[in-house]
Amino acid sequence: MAGRPELSSALRAIEGVTDAQAIGDSLAEPEAFAVLFDRHFDAVHGYAQRRVGPDLADEIAAETFTRAFDRRRRYDASREDARPWLLGIAANLLRRHWRSERRRLDAYARSAEFEAGGDLAPPVAAELAAALRALPRREREPLLLLAWADLSYEEIGVALGVPIGTVRSRISRGRARLRGPNLDSHRPQEAPNNG
Repeated sequence: MAGRPELSSALRAIEGVTDAQAIGDSLAEPEAFAVLFDRHFDAVHGYAQRRVGPDLADEIAAETFTRAFDRRRRYDASREDARPWLLGIAANLLRRHWRSERRRLDAYARSAEFEAGGDLAPPVAAELAAALRALPRREREPLLLLAWADLSYEEIGVALGVPIGTVRSRISRGRARLRGPNLDSHRPQEAPNNG
């Protein structure tokens, strides 16, 4: 383990840099890329897990960072935060697994294990899973990046490679499609405004 102390000191030395700087540094010192893994693995893995479950999430997350490392020379250094870029890579990988995703959502809906927000009753969760499954991928993807990865509209645009206006319209259309009579009946009623 003679090389490990050097790695630890290298990681400590670049801990305060932006993602863009860490990527740039990794071109000369590949171990500097570990900072991105440390910073963003949980976000990438969590997003993948919510989309495809734990079985494929490890594979998607690992492949995301492998591809990011391989493509780091092409990273836009004007973007300090690499999270949208990484989640965009993950989203592209997830598109390749869309059949698996569809089967998994079907299984979640049947078994009532789907957790859309954690507080939904099994029948509502199953309805939401079915509604999400029915959305066109171009509308489902930005909605899930917003809800499950907690990205801003701008970050979703970066992740998907589309303008922010396109993100807004896709999210709006997706939300409108999700507002069906079955799901609306389960929404909490707003308190009347007495003021």
